[in-house]
Amino acid sequence: MMKGILYIVSTPIGNLEDITLRALKILKDVDMIAAEDTRHSIKLLNHYGIKKPLISYWKEKEKSKIPEIINKLNEGNSLALISDAGTPGISDPGFFLINKAIEENIQIVPIPGPTAAIAALSISGLPSDEFTFIGFLPSKKNQRLKKLNELSREQRTIVIYEAPHRIIETLKEISEIFDGRKVAIVKEITKIHEEVIRGKFPDIMDNIIRTKIAGEYVLVIEGLTFIQNKNIEEALIELHRLMKKGSGRKEAVKKIANIYGISKKELYDRSIKSI
Repeated sequence: MMKGILYIVSTPIGNLEDITLRALKILKDVDMIAAEDTRHSIKLLNHYGIKKPLISYWKEKEKSKIPEIINKLNEGNSLALISDAGTPGISDPGFFLINKAIEENIQIVPIPGPTAAIAALSISGLPSDEFTFIGFLPSKKNQRLKKLNELSREQRTIVIYEAPHRIIETLKEISEIFDGRKVAIVKEITKIHEEVIRGKFPDIMDNIIRTKIAGEYVLVIEGLTFIQNKNIEEALIELHRLMKKGSGRKEAVKKIANIYGISKKELYDRSIKSI
């Protein structure tokens, strides 16, 4: 018996018209569909008149559903995996199923389409030839701050997802660590109330606080440029000169950071490490 094919199908991230013709054809042709949230996906499927057996594949039960799906594929059934929005496996369930399908020598076919990270990056106005995609930051503050401090040395453009209930807290943390960096904050992408706010940290925070918090956010942040890095190295030299003359570290950091237009926190942290 020939094994079925596992299709990884991208679905709209907001606007239902963003689905591809090929994705619609596959969803109509497969024997069944595994969906991150069947209650959410049924709206898309009903909109296009697609009626197929559905298997719930939400994150909390992702691993427990794999045997059932693999058995269906081994029996010759074709199956489409979809997430609530965007591409399965990209900050959405899919990774474990795809790896198990590879182990079972099941053919896997990508059906590309919308991805919030790429859509936001394309309109950010920041370099897109090289970028680092992070997905969602850790929910625990200490882990999140550790990750952000690691990213502060990244020279490529950084793309991050964030949920509405945590966006203000996260942006305050990013603003302190990425002080002076350009950023594009994209919310409700492809939806009716889509909005893009561009600017620099920390000035952009006033605009964010005044806007209505809604939907998931994509943050596109400028990487550390050569000039910024060079400025920090020069600033460290000046900082140490001031401190040798008797200035306190915090006072000296504030003064030098303002002169060089760099992050006070980063200069302070680098000055500690350089001792």
